[in-house]
Amino acid sequence: MSTAGFNSQNGTGTGQTYTNGPSQNPVSLQQLPGVSYGMTHQSTFNPMQAKASVASGPGLYSSGPYQPIPPVSSYQSVPPPSSFPALPGQPLLTSPPMGGPPSHTPPLSASPSPGPRLTSAQAMPPPPAVSTGNYYASPQQPMATAWQYNTPPLQMGPPTSMSTPPSATVANHVNPALGSTVPPPPQTSSAAYGSAPVLHSVTHPPVPGMPPTSLHGYTQPGIAPPPVNPILSHGYQPNRALYGAPPTGPPPTGPLPSMKSTPPPTGPPLANAPPPPPKADGMVAGNGLQASSNYNHVDNKTAGRPQPGSPGQHLGHYPSLPPGYQNAPSAHNATSPMHPALQSTTQPYAQTPQPYQQPPGGPGPAQLSPSLAAMSLQSSTPEALRVVNLLQERNLLPPTPIPAPMPCLPQDLQKVNCNPEVFRCTLTSIPQTQSLLNKAKMPLGLLLHPFKDLSQLPVVTSSTIVRCRSCRTYINPFVSFLDQRRWKCNLCYRVNDVPEEFMYNPVSRAYGEPHKRPEVQNATIEFIAPSEYMLRPPQPAVYLFVLDVSHNAVETGYLNVFCQSLLDNINALPGDSRTKVGFITFDSTIHFYNLQEGLSQPQMLIVSDIEDIFLPTPDSLLVNLNECKELVQDLLKNLPNLFQKTMETQSALGSALQAAFKLLSPTGGRMSVFQTQLPNLGVGALQSREDPNQRASAKDIQHLSPATDFYKKLALDCSGQQVAVDLFLLSAQYCDLASLGCISRYSAGSVYYYPSYHHQHNPAQVERFQKDLKRYLTRKIGFEAVMRIRCTKGLSIHTFHGNFFVRSTDLLSLPNVNPDAGFAVQMSIEENLDDMQVVSFQAALLYTSSKGERRIRVHTLCLPVVNSLSDIFAGADVQAITGLLACMAVDRSVTASLSDARDAMTNAAIDSLASYRQSVLTIQQPGLLAPACLRLFPLYILALLKQKAFRTGTSTRLDDRVFAMCQLKYQPLAYAMLMIHPALYRVDDLTDEGALNINERTIPQPRVLQLSVEKLNREGAFLMDTGMIMYLWVGRNCNPNFLTQVLGVPSYTAVPDNLYLLPDLDTAESQRTRAFIGWLRDQRPFSPTLHIIKDESQLKSSFMQNMIEDRTEAALSYYEFLLHLQQQISK
Repeated sequence: MSTAGFNSQNGTGTGQTYTNGPSQNPVSLQQLPGVSYGMTHQSTFNPMQAKASVASGPGLYSSGPYQPIPPVSSYQSVPPPSSFPALPGQPLLTSPPMGGPPSHTPPLSASPSPGPRLTSAQAMPPPPAVSTGNYYASPQQPMATAWQYNTPPLQMGPPTSMSTPPSATVANHVNPALGSTVPPPPQTSSAAYGSAPVLHSVTHPPVPGMPPTSLHGYTQPGIAPPPVNPILSHGYQPNRALYGAPPTGPPPTGPLPSMKSTPPPTGPPLANAPPPPPKADGMVAGNGLQASSNYNHVDNKTAGRPQPGSPGQHLGHYPSLPPGYQNAPSAHNATSPMHPALQSTTQPYAQTPQPYQQPPGGPGPAQLSPSLAAMSLQSSTPEALRVVNLLQERNLLPPTPIPAPMPCLPQDLQKVNCNPEVFRCTLTSIPQTQSLLNKAKMPLGLLLHPFKDLSQLPVVTSSTIVRCRSCRTYINPFVSFLDQRRWKCNLCYRVNDVPEEFMYNPVSRAYGEPHKRPEVQNATIEFIAPSEYMLRPPQPAVYLFVLDVSHNAVETGYLNVFCQSLLDNINALPGDSRTKVGFITFDSTIHFYNLQEGLSQPQMLIVSDIEDIFLPTPDSLLVNLNECKELVQDLLKNLPNLFQKTMETQSALGSALQAAFKLLSPTGGRMSVFQTQLPNLGVGALQSREDPNQRASAKDIQHLSPATDFYKKLALDCSGQQVAVDLFLLSAQYCDLASLGCISRYSAGSVYYYPSYHHQHNPAQVERFQKDLKRYLTRKIGFEAVMRIRCTKGLSIHTFHGNFFVRSTDLLSLPNVNPDAGFAVQMSIEENLDDMQVVSFQAALLYTSSKGERRIRVHTLCLPVVNSLSDIFAGADVQAITGLLACMAVDRSVTASLSDARDAMTNAAIDSLASYRQSVLTIQQPGLLAPACLRLFPLYILALLKQKAFRTGTSTRLDDRVFAMCQLKYQPLAYAMLMIHPALYRVDDLTDEGALNINERTIPQPRVLQLSVEKLNREGAFLMDTGMIMYLWVGRNCNPNFLTQVLGVPSYTAVPDNLYLLPDLDTAESQRTRAFIGWLRDQRPFSPTLHIIKDESQLKSSFMQNMIEDRTEAALSYYEFLLHLQQQISK
């Protein structure tokens, strides 16, 4: 296998085939001509090229004045057949193109053949670049760096044909008529984009059968206008077969409303290619348009105009579906001519189209309110598109946490969709084309929390796991059943047979209802895998602890806390009768511990030759925990005393890691490394690179990248042997986390950082370390894991974020997987999604449980496809966008510079709001306008600029900055958002009004306040939750009742300086406060530290630095930042 891809993604190192990964069907690894499954290889991205100016091209946009992006297509442009000026008071009319491009069908998909299975590492191409970030410098504004969100770093070879329609038609539950009756969107030329005057016209009351054009007689660029000819409506019929065939009447022939007259397009059209017409052959009774299993069912004569037929006519060769299918509710509104994203999720079965009835003498465009100005009939969620003038509306922050937006799907799809806490997309409405996505100027990506602790998780034991024969997708709720014996994949549209075993439903104990199996009823499910998913017997749980015992380490006192925590939790370590443990300690030498059964006490073995490390007794250093528990407990009790008087100051961490790797290589497992200083001896030795005088520099920050590749190479070796390394860094001095962190990043481990840790001077950190250790030692763990993310044909994944090693193009190697790890991916649209109403994404995590079971956890997410910019904006998930941009900015900071990353984040806000203003708003108004769903986007971007990872001009230790970057890349979104934008509450006046009742506890729910000093007052007490740390700020004139009833002190002056625990008082106020803080803590896996601070406290400056909306010497206030954005947008 080529190592070039490994170099681009993970650094140099020998790429070994992953162990215990899923056995791939060799057929699915061959790239068929004209077929893309989102796994195409992308060339290596050179980060240095990001510094040079890059000319705008297809898929690129600059941060300067907005120019339309010439679409990429295999078809040549055709001028519109006619274009007429509008009469006064009437919408502009253009006649639509009548034909369609010839329908291209891919060749026959080969059936899987028996034979040796190939691992993905042997058969897949090398991986794309992970840490590119995909930023490109602007050709017009060199300092204002903008990024290229949604296309691979560099495209090699001929462009993919983006207008070739996908080979099969629609997925489960979706009415294909919607895809075939919507005419193509009008093409806007470069001259018209953002520069020509907008022509408004008043919409006349609609005539019967004719939906109105829009509220203002204006259709946004890229929006498909509704058809003018009457649409044959067929209402929901309870007794008809589910997923019926579409109306097959003649295509609309009348004129279409248009935004304005447009000159012929100058580039080849992308969004202008008409969608393929309905295919008469291959329709299935009860299932709409279906592809037969060989993909070659379309007759050439049906590729032109559709054949006329009655609305309910069923064409095809399959019998009607059995009664079990007919009784299910119809999944999509079969009546409305509107786009699928517009169907109401609360009333999906309207009997007839409901056109907007404008009252006589209705308002003209000049009288419309700002909220109506941006709202069109294309929006199913008008609140999301309500226009907000950010410069005028001060209190934008909702009083409660922001929920994830719901995709605009029919009810029966929505209720089985994946939990957004597990699987979330930045855009809940997927654009039809890459050019439309580029025009929206928002990133497209997924955020995953795949191994999250779940209260309910269906587990299926089956000898047959049903997967698509072509793309290997696991069967899921969004596939289509053609009949009882066949199902169609929702990712590649291949028709597959239903295995006999799948006909039996283990839940209902009924036969003949495959569509009611748990796999088809749950978007998240776990399979117990059969033997074909194993290349070796499942490994045991193996835990190796590598402990720094130098003088500095003993001084901190961490060893006592660690040993006591492990003693307390040794029986709760995940595992079975095969569980093994081992210990290595190190200073300038390496110390092993013989714990073999039969010894009366542990035996220490010292290896002083750190240049050529070896294992003194390989067979007795990792021992069975159950058999040798007493020896292990003896060692833990005596270990702190063994080194109590050591004067050894050197640290040979690199050699200790090499020894640990040798010890774990035969089995794989988890290596837990505890380090308290900069390694300064032997391999991997480091020197201090931090200049304390530069901590507050407003210039670029140096040394964010590793000083040596030793730790990265060792991590890749560990990954190849199924070893993950978790790093606990407990130090008051600089430790070069940028270098040391690589050992965890590339081995799928975690980094835990406790700055200024000391058992006496910093008791709050000690408490946090104890609680973190308990969670770390006892939480669920998966060994020798791999994860693959698949998406519907036409979409592709090109960049990954998180801690892992990419073993092949789209396979993440995770030697360990834990419930607290998050991942993110960036995506692009490689082929137009013209004839699709929905797309799906599936993440499959194959792992070995601590009990030795091979398991597969599968998550599937379904989202609608839209063809208008207003729908894309309406579905924007502002928190997911912020989380993905943070990952991209971390990469850019390391590969280019911190200032480039900061500029790119600012431009992200400028670009998206400018696109909204130019392409969605119908009436231009003064001010900084945003849709309601993006009203917090500038605030979150400013919060990122002031976050410890990216801030400048404020004193920030280098290790603190690097750790913040690690957290942003690795934390699941819910925890990362608290780091980015902390939550502020007033807690001195908590009441039971609006409180939650959980497990007979009353949890007060105070309002979330803006992060500004103006929200504080000296009469109150305020709690700030920053994720890792909570601050309880007590005002100088705080309510005496709060001081006595909650803090247990008589006055403000009596509040201790280093108070980090609330006293357990038997008062209503104390119970409310502790219940609220405890409830906040329970929502995250690791316990945040609580600091109770006063005006005189040293930590007050840290508290005030989180007041994001206020001005500092080095950063703008929120209002000033908004003015800056408005100035850039109006250029």
